[in-house]
Amino acid sequence: MSTAVATPPALELKPGHRPMPLRRRWKAATRRMRELLGIGHALLSTSHPYMAQIVPMRRCNLACTYCNEYDDHSAPTPLDEMLRRIDHLGRLGTTVITISGGEPLMHPDLDEVIKRIRKTGALAGMITNGYYLNKERIERLNKAGLDHMQISIDNVMPDAVSKKSLKVLDQRLIWLAEYADFHVNINSVVGGGVANPQDAFTVSSRALGLGFSSTIGIIHDGSGQLKPLGGEERTVWERVRKLTRRSYSRFNHFQEAIANGMPNDWRCRAGGRYLYVCENGLVHYCSQQRGYPATPLADYTTEDVKREFLTEKGCAPNCTISCVHQVSYIDHWRAPQTSQITPPTAHSGHGDLVQIS
Repeated sequence: MSTAVATPPALELKPGHRPMPLRRRWKAATRRMRELLGIGHALLSTSHPYMAQIVPMRRCNLACTYCNEYDDHSAPTPLDEMLRRIDHLGRLGTTVITISGGEPLMHPDLDEVIKRIRKTGALAGMITNGYYLNKERIERLNKAGLDHMQISIDNVMPDAVSKKSLKVLDQRLIWLAEYADFHVNINSVVGGGVANPQDAFTVSSRALGLGFSSTIGIIHDGSGQLKPLGGEERTVWERVRKLTRRSYSRFNHFQEAIANGMPNDWRCRAGGRYLYVCENGLVHYCSQQRGYPATPLADYTTEDVKREFLTEKGCAPNCTISCVHQVSYIDHWRAPQTSQITPPTAHSGHGDLVQIS
């Protein structure tokens, strides 16, 4: 019996291709070299952040029911302040600076923000819902120097939980395949709130068919609780992970434990290797621990990085933020943590922890 997942009749996926002219191959090769040099530098020295996630605005054009990282009214952070923050991340020696939100494509000066990231020598990434992408916008991102883009697609057809659907975004994916000089990753999801788990396989298959990389994440339920994956969810999750070896989760047990609702034993380097800089310019451990340590980025020093690198976080065993785990994994083999802090499992005033990154 075949296990192939048919595309719903309501969505006829348009064909797409990702031509690789010499210019694009050269950019991919130089990007990869910069990535390898950054990893090499991280292996040699633990006194600088490897990745910082920076928020230029909290506002988003969507209202996905599982998300606690947006509002519908915030103004964008002024450009001059964003440039100062990026310079501070450069001062700390940050290897990768990823722009998130809210929805970063709503910021009127996003291109200048990306250019400033590249000026520091860092790799420039962005997490977006993709709604504002068109040919002209993609070309502008190319010129600004964007290195990486991630788009999360939650379903094939939009529903009450999420409008980040393949039906809405497929044409934008085709444009990305044709025009983007930067790397594109498409993240599909399973878990609480997703009505049709099989959609994740359809989304990942489409992403790979267009020449993108593909990953899969696990969403909590509406009450903010992480539950073990059900039978159908587990089957789809395993199938998607087998589609490509580019999925980081194939090389460790972090997501395996999450899928089983079990804790992980690892050394979280948030505040050291990984920084989350909110729209107010404060450094936090991650998007789900806003409030710790909540130090202004302008005041954050190499000594802070070194201290947090050696600080064990009490929230780590049940953490679901896979991007923090990936960054921390660089140093899993060294530097046992000698001090401890136990932030709450959910940050005050922002709702419950609801989604892995």
